[in-house]
Formats: sequence, structure tokens, C-alpha cells
Amino acid sequence: MDLPALTGTLDRYIAEINRFPILTPEEEFSLAVRFKRDHDMEAAEKLIVSNLRFVVKIAHEYRNYGVKLADIIQEGNIGLMHAVKKFDPYKGYRLISYAVWWIRAYIQNYIIRSWSLVKIGTTQAQRKLFFKIGEAKKKLLDLSQKNPEFAEIADSLGVKPIEVEEMDLRMSNRDLSLDAYVNEDGDTTHIDYLTYDGDDQETALIKKEETEIIQKHIAGALATLSEKESFIIRHRVMADNPMTLQEIGDRYHITRERARQIEKQALKKLRLAIPYLGQEPPLLPSAGNKPS
Repeated sequence: MDLPALTGTLDRYIAEINRFPILTPEEEFSLAVRFKRDHDMEAAEKLIVSNLRFVVKIAHEYRNYGVKLADIIQEGNIGLMHAVKKFDPYKGYRLISYAVWWIRAYIQNYIIRSWSLVKIGTTQAQRKLFFKIGEAKKKLLDLSQKNPEFAEIADSLGVKPIEVEEMDLRMSNRDLSLDAYVNEDGDTTHIDYLTYDGDDQETALIKKEETEIIQKHIAGALATLSEKESFIIRHRVMADNPMTLQEIGDRYHITRERARQIEKQALKKLRLAIPYLGQEPPLLPSAGNKPS
């Protein structure tokens, strides 16, 4: 099926679909019967292209939901095609009268899916409220010239105020993709405006190399300690959950005071092996600090 595609400007697409004539009731019935009875794809294509202009008209009703109009039209077109597939010409009504429900359903589902990763409307009543709340707000604002309360909106829609309040909150916190362009004409995305508070690549590399050198020195220094001294340093000084002196004393059958003395002696050995332990390590050579 070769249908017009929204590959150019919207004005060009509208001009293209307006070239297709609107079918008379008799023509529409004949084509619908051919498709239903014989699965005639050419008949189905004519039914679709003759109603594409109505999809555009319906899509314009949803242009204020922050979704590209072209995308809304495409979804509406899918709804129209689904309607043609399901249409029964023998029931006596026009195709567009039946298709409008499918067109709106596809458009509304697309907008809700695009609005948030969190489901906005999980029931039919919530979906209806999503699309009615803005319309109700505007009508009440025009009447009173002031922002309506949740209770007023709820009363006009026949729902509870808490339902309006919850939906209004969910609608006001829309997801935003960092990869999305700031506007349709530019090439700047939202992520381009984010600032990074961490270190630049050079500083991060220097810190990584310093850490590796310190770890290497510590490993060498630990090798000079006795088994008991090494255990105490590893499990008291370097551990995320250090053992108590009493626990170490119990392990080696020594007093708590003796464990403290061994710890002090081990730390002294480490300081001799690593002169800058507990201080800032020497700065490594970098692009701006090259050795002569």
C-alpha cells in the first residue's frame, strides 16, 4: 500500500493529501464492500487516502500536548488504517464516523506513552481525565477570569477533587529526554547544557596514577611487617569495618594493650617505608608539570 508519507514539510504533506477527492457515500460503500468481501487492497488504499485530511483535522486538536504534530498525524493515520480494516459497510454509517474513534484512540495512546515513563492513565476514566482536564480549566478560566480550583474542575467533569489534583500533579511533571533537541530547528540537545562538577580528564588521570603508586608502596610496606602486624593493619587501619583491639587480642591470645602496642609499632614501620603516609603524595608529572 503506497500512502503519502510525512517526509517533507507539513504544508507539503497537506497539499498532497488534499489532491485526493472525498468519496461520495455510494463510492465509499462500493470500495468498502470490495475490501471486506474480496480483500481488495486497492479499494482499501482509496478509502484511506480519501480520509487522510480528516486525520490532520483531528490531530490539530492535540497540538498543545508538547508532541510533534507530524508524529500525532502518523499515529492518527495508523488508527485510520485500523478502522478501515474493521469497518462494516453494511451497518449504514460513513467510514469517518466509525474511524474517528480509532483515530483518537491511537493519538491519545501515543501522547500518553510519550508523556512519561510512568503510566499517566491506567484506566479508561484516568485517560479521559488526562485529555479533559485542560479543556475544563480553559472553559472555567474564560468564565471567571481566574484560575479554577480543583473542586470546580472536578465538579464540571463529574469526578472527585482528589482525582483532578493527582492528575494535575502527574501532568505537570513530564519526562524530558536529555538527548532531545532544545528546538526543532537547532542541533543542540538538553544534555549540552549540563555542567560536570567532577575532575577533568587530566586531573582524574593524575589521581588514578597517584592512587596506584600509593597502593603499590603500601603493598611493599606491608610485606616488611610480621604476620601479626600485617593482620592488625589490614583489619584495623585499612578495613571498612575495623576489628576492635579486644577482638585482635582474643585472636592472638594477647591482651588488649599488647594489641595496641603492636598496632603502634606497625604504623611506625609503615611511616618509615612510606614517608608521605598521611600527607599529600608528591604530584606526578603532567602536561603542565613535565620533568626537565
